[in-house]
Amino acid sequence: MITLKINKKVHQVDVEPDTPLLWVLRDTLGMTGTKFGCGINQCGSCTVHFNGLPIRSCSVPVSAAQDAEILTIEGLSPDRTHAVQQAWIEEDVPQCGYCQSGQIMAAAALLSQNPKPTDADIDVAMTNICRCGTYQRIRKAIHRAAELI
Repeated sequence: MITLKINKKVHQVDVEPDTPLLWVLRDTLGMTGTKFGCGINQCGSCTVHFNGLPIRSCSVPVSAAQDAEILTIEGLSPDRTHAVQQAWIEEDVPQCGYCQSGQIMAAAALLSQNPKPTDADIDVAMTNICRCGTYQRIRKAIHRAAELI
């Protein structure tokens, strides 16, 4: 059994230690807000916070997460009142929406470390891929969220 602390709750999971954290979140615990995109640590759809930092959960074995504080999109704000979620809604960011939970988690991590990011700061931090190309709306929403914090 592996013990995980996810969204401030303790979970016991009976999985192989090398199982990617993404699959434990989605398949074992039913937290489907975190999405599978590429499986090779590139796209960012699976972004969650690991001790406050954004990570790609498809490439982290669950055994590495035993002593970590994990935060998923479900734990960011269950009622969508987090500043980033509010800004995403106000700026109408999503198009297809598939990558957006990862985008929101990356943006929330950026703002927790840099509450007033410049466009250059956003470009460096936001490496998640959006196939619909909503990057300008993402940038605008991050600036909007910074105003709301």
